[in-house]
Amino acid sequence: MPENTSEIQTEIVDNLGWLKDKLIEYGTSLLMAVAIILIGFWLVKRINKMVSSLFRKKDYDPSLESFLASAISISLRILVIITALSQLGIEMTSFVALLGAAGLAIGMAFSGTLSNLAGGVMILFFKPYKVGDFIEAQGEIGHVRELRIFNTILLTLDNKTVIIPNGPLANGNMTNYSSQKNRRVDFTVGIAYGDDYDMAKNTLLEFVKEDPKIIDEEANFIGLHELADSSVNLTLRVWCKTEHYWDVYFKMNERIYKEFGSKGLNIPFPQMDVHVKND
Repeated sequence: MPENTSEIQTEIVDNLGWLKDKLIEYGTSLLMAVAIILIGFWLVKRINKMVSSLFRKKDYDPSLESFLASAISISLRILVIITALSQLGIEMTSFVALLGAAGLAIGMAFSGTLSNLAGGVMILFFKPYKVGDFIEAQGEIGHVRELRIFNTILLTLDNKTVIIPNGPLANGNMTNYSSQKNRRVDFTVGIAYGDDYDMAKNTLLEFVKEDPKIIDEEANFIGLHELADSSVNLTLRVWCKTEHYWDVYFKMNERIYKEFGSKGLNIPFPQMDVHVKND
């Protein structure tokens, strides 16, 4: 009986020793994996800052900066996680095969997200717009604040942030108001029947010449557009720098309203004459 007790004690000591060794082994591996993740993620942040700093020094396109920074960050974080799993002794061959199968399933489930990724690459490559441009797309209008890997951030004129997926942006209609150096401003100006047409035309020409933001070299135009029901409509088309569009638009409308009356010109409005006949 004592011999059996001695053997059991010896076996327990051996098992405890084995368990202690395994705990030390796996505990060390776990600590190393945690350290890899913490240090790795810290290094990813540092690398992102270095990349952003490099782009700013070299004066690269801000759109390219934000897009590549996002792509580099995601790729490096995945690499850090895979390295940490390897430290835990997980067989990476099987893991990569499993990851591939999971990636296929996830890709089918998140086909819209992959479409946004492809759209971001297309936007970056063909450059229909860049950071700072004023665009209209998907029913939204505003300045491009940031181009990310999956979406584009717009800042509207009333200071709202709008997030638009890159997929619809790359495949849908989009108007870029900042892509051209100059823009044309169109006006339709109505005068009453019986008013002096030449006076109206000369007055508009005077307004055009006195506005320093209107470009003289471009083909400004004034002509008779329409004999409407209640007014004679003139068309005024002038050119200006893109950044001066709204200044020219509002100033011209203000002068027309304030000064046409002093020239004997009336701005008509829709009205109806009713004739009553008594039998």
